[in-house]
Amino acid sequence: MSKDYYATLGVARDASIDEIKKAFRRLARENHPDINPDDAQAEARFKLAAEAYEVLSDPDKRRAYDRGETFDFGDLFGGGGLEDLLSSFFGGGGFGGGRGPERGRDVLAGASISLKDAAFGATIEVAFRGAVKCGTCSGTGAAEGSRPVTCTQCRGAGQVRVQRKTILGAMMTVVSCDQCSGLGQIVESPCATCAGDGRVVEDRTVLLEVPAGVSEGTRLRLSGQGEVARRGGPSGDLYVELRVEPDSRFSRNGEDLIHRLSIGIAEATLGTHRWVPTIDDTDVEIDIDPGTQPGTVITFPNRGMHRLGRRGRGRLLVEVGVAIPTDISSEQADLLRQFAEINDETVASSRRRRKAR
Repeated sequence: MSKDYYATLGVARDASIDEIKKAFRRLARENHPDINPDDAQAEARFKLAAEAYEVLSDPDKRRAYDRGETFDFGDLFGGGGLEDLLSSFFGGGGFGGGRGPERGRDVLAGASISLKDAAFGATIEVAFRGAVKCGTCSGTGAAEGSRPVTCTQCRGAGQVRVQRKTILGAMMTVVSCDQCSGLGQIVESPCATCAGDGRVVEDRTVLLEVPAGVSEGTRLRLSGQGEVARRGGPSGDLYVELRVEPDSRFSRNGEDLIHRLSIGIAEATLGTHRWVPTIDDTDVEIDIDPGTQPGTVITFPNRGMHRLGRRGRGRLLVEVGVAIPTDISSEQADLLRQFAEINDETVASSRRRRKAR
């Protein structure tokens, strides 16, 4: 099925050029990737709107489209790609003209924590590798005794205005200066340590406050703790992805913790009492009633994980299992046969049991 470009722009089939242009500008702003950083489909919606505008704003293409013809837009977003298209409408990729100083890159690091730390929260050290300000030139990128000079092409603005042919016609747009790479300055005598970049890559360590109740794969953000930018721009962010180490005592189901307790046949039949661990590192005593069946669950409220961002805790669930012995002595076997005879149960003879082995 062909695309309905009128529906894409939200206009009638007899819409005027001005109505089509107005509709496209509205959709382009709504779906601009800069204001939809968490929406992976924003760019696709922007491109579809641009396709619709490209066809419906051209009288010849519009008539052909109305006759049922289709178009190949493989080159519509070629050249500079989406960034050029955004610049055509909004200048430098944003709504207000220039991009501003280059921002440092974000960094993704990993850190392991114990299940107890995940339950109650903790302060941990996170080690990672990233760009920091060069200590030799203090981030200027210039060798000792020199300093960066103002770019003659953009006069320090980092941007220049150029005329481009776009799907809206010839337009003036703001682009990054190619002579200074948008920095507004040029380093004529580069620092020997950082080669004029103003940054060096080093190992770093930061402290991270882990909130109570986090789970495997949780990502925490430390604003401004990522890589520093080139010569004065804002630093990126540090994202830390958490790995929760296994705890042999528990398995986790959301906010609940599960402890599996194994007891013997006699204990399950006659009853017993046991001590079981908690994530608080204090044991609690439980009573096993006579006749307890395998799979019985005993619940302790407020003994599980803390709820992330909320008050309260989950439960500790003690799941009781009955251990069936696989290797018993002759005396134990005779006692079990007596028990089976009293209960009118049929069991394998000792001869058959040996044969099975």
